Amino acid sequence: MIYLLDVNALLALGHSAHVHHGRVATWVRSLEAGHRLATCSITELGFVRVAPQARLSPDVASARALLARLAASRRPGFMRLADDLGADSLPAWVTTPAHTTDGHLSALAGARSARLATLDEGIPGSFLIPE
Repeated sequence: MIYLLDVNALLALGHSAHVHHGRVATWVRSLEAGHRLATCSITELGFVRVAPQARLSPDVASARALLARLAASRRPGFMRLADDLGADSLPAWVTTPAHTTDGHLSALAGARSARLATLDEGIPGSFLIPE
């Protein structure tokens, strides 16, 4: 199974100061051998943008370096999903601007035989990381 992490899940995994770090780290440790975590351009850019804004990383360079260390992880392995989907790929449940990124990530995961892993309830077809 490949799990595409949304921005918040990726931030929680990478930063021990994140309120949900323990939750995501525990879930990642429970993954079976062969399961992989994935990022994409949107989640990586979100990580690099939000980490310094939330004071989880001191600056963009530090956030980029941490992201590179996460991507180099072997247990579980990380991969980057290619993203060539446009707005025409948004699921029908996306009816408000607030749902566009979640919808895009959900569609991308589906198109790449992955599953969107999130801390957010209510995203159809996604995997809610357990508490």
